[in-house]
Amino acid sequence: MADSQQLPLFSLEPQSVDDLDKRTPLVQTLPFFEQYLRQEGKSEHTIKAFLADIVLLGEHGGMETSLQAFQTPALNAFLNWMEHERGVPCSRKTYARRVTSLKVFFKWLRTIHVLAHDPAKLVVQRNQEAPLSYALTALEIQEAIRFSQTMRRKDGIDRRPQVLLTLLLETAIKKNEAMRLVVSDIHAEAEEPYIHIYQTAQNIYKERKILISQAWLAGFEQYKLQYQITEKVFTCTARNLEYILSDIGEGAGLPTRLSFEVLRWTSAVQDTRNGLDAETIREKLGLSRISWVETGRKVDQLVQAQLETERRHASPHTTQQPF
Repeated sequence: MADSQQLPLFSLEPQSVDDLDKRTPLVQTLPFFEQYLRQEGKSEHTIKAFLADIVLLGEHGGMETSLQAFQTPALNAFLNWMEHERGVPCSRKTYARRVTSLKVFFKWLRTIHVLAHDPAKLVVQRNQEAPLSYALTALEIQEAIRFSQTMRRKDGIDRRPQVLLTLLLETAIKKNEAMRLVVSDIHAEAEEPYIHIYQTAQNIYKERKILISQAWLAGFEQYKLQYQITEKVFTCTARNLEYILSDIGEGAGLPTRLSFEVLRWTSAVQDTRNGLDAETIREKLGLSRISWVETGRKVDQLVQAQLETERRHASPHTTQQPF
């Protein structure tokens, strides 16, 4: 009788989260980690990035290595390899995201009792902060607004540049938030008109109501008529909005490339200089208290830098409300 190899009655690979334990190879956790991320409402971009980061961990430590082998020293060794020995540039932002990926992954394993403790809890963080961004001065804001009011399209003055610019200056919303805005988010009839930025599944801090001026609402009404806006506030692509901001910056002769990020910092700096309290600014930006520690410090640094420049040049544009 010919020899035959008996197949195992049950698959050795885990069929569910309940089958995972500390001896499970790293590679076999990936489908379940992806499932967890989807259940948490993470975006496709975030899921792809987090999974790639864990695969990179496997590239360093071995995809078939058991979970129990990934202790804190091993994770620190991975981060050091990634930053200094891998031979591929690793920006501060990328490093921070990969640390986040490790923390999310191993916290999940700890939460479902696969590991007795979380080895990523004490991994080495980069100490240096990102360099300061640029915040427009009150005079530069006025120049930018003035130029945005002159931009044209075939049938005359284009209302979109000014509406976009002043919206970002007043609200400090991000690009993805601007792209999600619909007309019903704008509550012009409220006693104090506001824009409602709705919560996303990924970040509980983003849902907020931000006051908007009557001047902006008046410009928005003209913009709605010109572009026949009925639902989405910005019907073009995000890239087109970036081009508009860049054109405004160039046309106004600003010393930096105008972007969503620059206007977000500018709004926070102007709010600070106009006396808005830090907690209100934090809520307006949609930041957690932890995130605000670094951001608030940078806002203060930008304010002090502007004040110092104004003192040196004896500028009269110190606290004027630019909107």
